[in-house]
Amino acid sequence: MGEMATERASKNGSGTNGHSASMIKVTAPATGEVLGEVPVMGESEVRSIVARARAAQKPWASLPIEERCELVLRYKEAIVERSDEVVDLLARECGKPKHEGLAHEVMIVADIAAYFAKIAPKLLAPREVPMHLLKHRKAMLHYVPRGVVAVISPWNFPFQLPLRDILLALIAGNSCVLKPSEITPLIALKAKQIWDEAGLPPDVFQVVTGYGPTGAALIDAGIQFCVLTGSVATGKRVAAACGERLIPCVMELGGKAPFIACADVDVERTARGIVYGAFANAGQVCISIERVYAHREVHDRLLSRVVELTRELKMGDPATDYVDVGAMIFPKQMDIAEAHIQDAVSKGARIEVGGKRRSGPGQFFEPTVLSNCNHSMSVMTGEIFGPVVPFMAVSSDEEALAHANESHLGLNAYVFSGDRDHGRRVAERVEAGSVLVNDVLINGGMPEAPFGGIKQSGFGRVMSDESLREMCDVRHVNVEKLSMPSDPFWFPYNEKSYTMFRKGLKALFGGGSLLDRLKGLL
Repeated sequence: MGEMATERASKNGSGTNGHSASMIKVTAPATGEVLGEVPVMGESEVRSIVARARAAQKPWASLPIEERCELVLRYKEAIVERSDEVVDLLARECGKPKHEGLAHEVMIVADIAAYFAKIAPKLLAPREVPMHLLKHRKAMLHYVPRGVVAVISPWNFPFQLPLRDILLALIAGNSCVLKPSEITPLIALKAKQIWDEAGLPPDVFQVVTGYGPTGAALIDAGIQFCVLTGSVATGKRVAAACGERLIPCVMELGGKAPFIACADVDVERTARGIVYGAFANAGQVCISIERVYAHREVHDRLLSRVVELTRELKMGDPATDYVDVGAMIFPKQMDIAEAHIQDAVSKGARIEVGGKRRSGPGQFFEPTVLSNCNHSMSVMTGEIFGPVVPFMAVSSDEEALAHANESHLGLNAYVFSGDRDHGRRVAERVEAGSVLVNDVLINGGMPEAPFGGIKQSGFGRVMSDESLREMCDVRHVNVEKLSMPSDPFWFPYNEKSYTMFRKGLKALFGGGSLLDRLKGLL
């Protein structure tokens, strides 16, 4: 979801903030405190880890799927039992409010584990595909584990996003190697620690740490499937690397979610939805509300209420207090937010609230609302990935739809209307992978529904039945129901057999009544 920190790593593996080529210092974005160090793993170490994962995958896949599901449920129970540890580390390493660490990360992981462990035995069981023509044959589809699945995850949801994919891969019988962002590797190692200490097979789930070259080494180490969540730029590089090696992959990339407020909205609920959808996780969500198209009949009242609610938000260090908005995880995102705001203001936008970094220690950026915006401004067209929401007044739903669909991105979108049927009809015309009516962000935690984008927001889907099956190779096994002494399709060819085929073609697919076609055959 959003900007991958690997984009700032140089090709030799060195990073910023004084990080050496051999170790990465992890700092708390709210205080600057050093939280720990992790190694930068090189090509040989990554290959060794993938080799161990490949060896461990065979016995793991040989377990009955019901047993794998039971082991994943054991992991889920261990996560729930140690949820305070996870939430505390998320608050320190990500500057994430504890409410969001619990609800957006831990709770979603627990639900995904429970949901897929329940449905997987039936969903991945062999199934018959009825043959419409060759009735003497029987077609069976078998879902076979791919092997080693690589998961490359970003820094904004460093617990939920990787485990979302890892749990499905494990249930399907694969082993997994996770490459977390170098900005937030500690929570990935915590997830691995909980797995190991729950008594689960250690080599089936492993973590490699480092910068961009570590991720490149992982793709080159003999994996069978790759799931990336990251920026468009990173997605293009990873997809190209997978393409060169013919590795199937899923790319879940950036977003520029539009919010369409129809003329009949409930102003209070809509305003609260915008504030939550724009400023949760300090706006560092790929499905954050990044542009509001409000009907002129409701625009001013809605903008006023959003500004009031934004002023009420409490910002601070989540590790020491219960706050609404925490720190920015990646410093570069504050530079991006400032650039968007400066461009907008220079072209006539107004800062209604916020608009700058907070003075003092930590990486804090004030929740910002801009008004009088239009599509000449980068804030309306480029991904922000920070706590900034621009407002644009529109005269109709048609105008809002036209602007919403201009984007090169298409991950999520939102439509609010007092008439849910009207809202649904508008939503069906928005070009995005998911569109919510009268709610925000919630589809990021719906395991039943496919999640992913169109356009440059990526391809493939995570979660849903289809995503679990995509963790497998599909093996088609076709057997005979009835023995045939000879096959009319086989050699030798002659005039008689060709005439028979011509008559069969007309009988099966020609025009006229069924009786006429049968007469022609006889």
